[in-house]
Amino acid sequence: MQRGERLNAILEQVGSSGRVDVADLAGRLGVSGATVRRDLQTLSRNQLLVRTHGGAVSQQTDAEVPARVKAVLRQPEKRRIARAADRLVGEGAVLGITGGSTTLELARVLVGRRGLTVVTNSLDVASELAGNAGIRLVMIGGIVRRSRELVGPAAETMLANYHLDLAFIGVDGLSAEGCTTYDEMEATTDAAFLQQARRRIVVADSSKIGKVTFARISPLAGITDLVTDRGAPADALEPIRQAGVAVIAV
Repeated sequence: MQRGERLNAILEQVGSSGRVDVADLAGRLGVSGATVRRDLQTLSRNQLLVRTHGGAVSQQTDAEVPARVKAVLRQPEKRRIARAADRLVGEGAVLGITGGSTTLELARVLVGRRGLTVVTNSLDVASELAGNAGIRLVMIGGIVRRSRELVGPAAETMLANYHLDLAFIGVDGLSAEGCTTYDEMEATTDAAFLQQARRRIVVADSSKIGKVTFARISPLAGITDLVTDRGAPADALEPIRQAGVAVIAV
């Protein structure tokens, strides 16, 4: 396993369990404890985790995975999802895009498009698209979360002035309970994007499917499409399909 693959595997473990152990990682990765400790030190210097005696823990004390960790998890799957989502976008469309690592991958694909209008509350999505002559960019204002999304009443009031052809939202969980996230203010702002859109699309990698987190964004009736990867468990996808959501797995 190459060093980059090891670092990604370590971040995957931190993202799923919140902590890692040197001895356990050495066994999983097939390398020495000294190699694992060097890898953890590298990730710690980049503020992607916090070193502890015998291992490391997530930067955050709650269940939400840090944005910088999310950005490097499941990248191949997120890129496939982004390319599939791009194919849903017609010429001249008006898009709403919320924050998240998967929606950011979509923004990177959209950079090559022309004649689109993108409405976003994500600083990262806006940064990716700013200055692109082919895309008219509208930035929603509000309170800045640590996820670099602007949320709250100001964001929702501004969104109420726009009509969207499609809304692409990132979630932390999608199940029979609907779309969920960790922060209730983020949930209400995401819901506002859905309410203003004709077609309402969740882009989420398979680790989010079947998962329920703190705040509900919308019931399944509030979304029209899901774009995910082929790793999504069939039993978790079935109630989503049964609710009438069109599922694309890539």
